[in-house]
Amino acid sequence: MLNLTLTVSAADYMWDSVLRKGGVVVEIRWLEAFIAVAEELHFGRAAARLNLAQSPLSQTIRRLERELGTSLFDRSTRSVSLTPAGHALLPHARRVFEELELGRQASRATDGVVYGTVSIGFSGALNHLTLPPLTRAVRQRYPDVTLSLTGRVMTRDGVEQVERGALDIVFVGLPLEPSPVCTRLIGKERLGVALPIDHPLAGETEVDLGDLAEDGFITLPLDVGSSLAQLTAQACANAGFRPRIVQEITDPYMILTLVSAGVGVALMAQGVQHIMPASSVFVPLRGEPTYMRHALAWLPDNPSPVLKAVLEIAEEVLPTPAD
Repeated sequence: MLNLTLTVSAADYMWDSVLRKGGVVVEIRWLEAFIAVAEELHFGRAAARLNLAQSPLSQTIRRLERELGTSLFDRSTRSVSLTPAGHALLPHARRVFEELELGRQASRATDGVVYGTVSIGFSGALNHLTLPPLTRAVRQRYPDVTLSLTGRVMTRDGVEQVERGALDIVFVGLPLEPSPVCTRLIGKERLGVALPIDHPLAGETEVDLGDLAEDGFITLPLDVGSSLAQLTAQACANAGFRPRIVQEITDPYMILTLVSAGVGVALMAQGVQHIMPASSVFVPLRGEPTYMRHALAWLPDNPSPVLKAVLEIAEEVLPTPAD
């Protein structure tokens, strides 16, 4: 088993494209070749991806294995697979290139140019009032910034992805479980109910949640850490019943589609009333309001200058609402 940790900083990276760490000398292009083969699991496809012939690629991998003193791939005439050592090396090799990209971003930031990629996770329809203003403002202000957007990201999963560096920013619902991430409230929406248009209460201006105790509910999955699913369960408990779940689905807009199809009813934030599908209606709940609290979450020690710039724009276009 390979026990290897590679950490690249300004002092570690040599501008002759060689990484020197703990007596190991590794050329950056060797790691690039390793990543390509590890992702393709095919030397021919990896060579084409790198615009190399297959023979030089194989020689590069063998040089890397000799320098590290271990095999990174199990090779046969029919397949290529990572060894345990290869699996151990892969995330660290990727980190080398992530750190180099951060270095490029930082060097350009000193000239006043914000450049690079920021990855943003969001749930879908629940963010239709908050995601577009942010992405539009970023594109207008910083045309050299690339936005990598990932949908259907629930709160708990999004926080975990931010913690491990897979996402830079995620839209979440508050409150969160204890976590190292920072959050900032960006919106509050009252919960209401989405009903099929032929539901007996569809024509009301307000409904009591308790009047829906016999209905089937469509929700986001509770086990993926959806804040809306948690709010649904809590609001129904406060109304004196446990909701009968007839369908769980990770896409909020698909929940509305199933409501319009007559599959059940769903509690939703009031912002969806502007995007309700045909054959469905949004009706506010009567009584003490239950709010869905929208927030942004990020790691405070993320060194990306792009993240800092995007968060500054978010403060302008998505200010914290007054209580």
